[in-house]
Amino acid sequence: MRVYTADIKPEMEGQKVKLYGWVHEIRDLGGLVFLLLRDREGIVQITLPRKFVSKQVFKLAKKIRRESVIAVVGEVRREEKAPGGVEIIPESIEVLNEADAPLPLEVTEKVPAELDTRLDHRFMDLRRPRVQAIFRIRHQVLQTVREFLSNEGFIEVHTPKIVSTATEGGTDLFPISYFEKEAFLNQSPQLYKQVLMAAGFEKVFEVGPIFRAEEHNTTRHLNEAISIDIEMSFTDHNGVMDILERLVHKVYVDVAEKCERYLNWLEISLEIPELPFQRITYDEAREIAARKGEEIPWGEDLSTNALKLVGEEIGGLYFITDWPTESKPFYAMPYEDRPEISKSFDLMHDWLELSSGAQRIHLYDMLVESIKSKGLEPESFGFYLEAFRYGMPPHAGWGLGAERLIMSMLGLKNVREAVLFPRDRHRLVP
Repeated sequence: MRVYTADIKPEMEGQKVKLYGWVHEIRDLGGLVFLLLRDREGIVQITLPRKFVSKQVFKLAKKIRRESVIAVVGEVRREEKAPGGVEIIPESIEVLNEADAPLPLEVTEKVPAELDTRLDHRFMDLRRPRVQAIFRIRHQVLQTVREFLSNEGFIEVHTPKIVSTATEGGTDLFPISYFEKEAFLNQSPQLYKQVLMAAGFEKVFEVGPIFRAEEHNTTRHLNEAISIDIEMSFTDHNGVMDILERLVHKVYVDVAEKCERYLNWLEISLEIPELPFQRITYDEAREIAARKGEEIPWGEDLSTNALKLVGEEIGGLYFITDWPTESKPFYAMPYEDRPEISKSFDLMHDWLELSSGAQRIHLYDMLVESIKSKGLEPESFGFYLEAFRYGMPPHAGWGLGAERLIMSMLGLKNVREAVLFPRDRHRLVP
């Protein structure tokens, strides 16, 4: 029976095991050969002393190329100097697929490579334990998201990704040919998850792709990303902020508890944020930036530099609330006594925006006027507006970028590192 490298313990000494994996490294010392076998769980040392292994196996080990796929059957031995405190004395080694040489990328990380080179040969880059660790943690993050929201009474849904009109009235859309019509890749599940509030679902969430045709070339922007979205009836912006901060806290707790090995691969000690997260208003954020030399005219979005200045002072995870109504999408609910301010918020990690949300306008006439005020045509939102004419409850929601959450949690320098095969302005392959 096959075992993984991480399952081999010193107390298994004398047992025979079968391993599959890649040849990570070879050290030939003449009469002694060390071969490091790597699988998805880690690395184990295969030790071949000429006197204790067959001539055929010893000869084969000397000529195997790095990154070849092999099967090894051997006996477990204690060895304190070896990875994990064990080594395998092989009875047999079978080459299942020999790798070409030279390799397009160095998996042992002895020779560093630029991110573009890594992404060009992504299949090879993904073999690196540090890179694999990111995606093992990503798996846990999404598993926690689904478990947490399900336990909170949310229903998982999947909304269309091919649409006939802009989700939020913007122009950052990818047009596609759809039979005899023009269609677009959806930039958000926003309209559909709001319609589901009129359908009586009350609490929904979606984990799915979104597409933004933004011409950014930054370390934090993608043109295809995974968004974690919720919509919730009979609540306001404060209610969904509570859900969001508890969800993010739970993600940190679960990753710290269940992904210790992968955090060690990344040499990260994860600090769990305290609840509740700090909240500052848009006006307070402007004041902090102004005090540090960055003036933002009221009503405008906060610049990257302003956010960095705010992040330096506040730090960690925090909310910026009460944004100007004119700076938010048409569906953001304004305060009754201060219509120039909306019941909206952004979740920040230092200077990086992770999530944006708001209480929504649920009144038909107010929503139509808001759409017009943004220079949009209500006729373009027919199916959406119909849902508000026949009993739409008060509701609120948010969207959380999965890649940005992982990037900020793990301290990655580029959001592309959190994506298997990233799509940006210049990258369509692999």
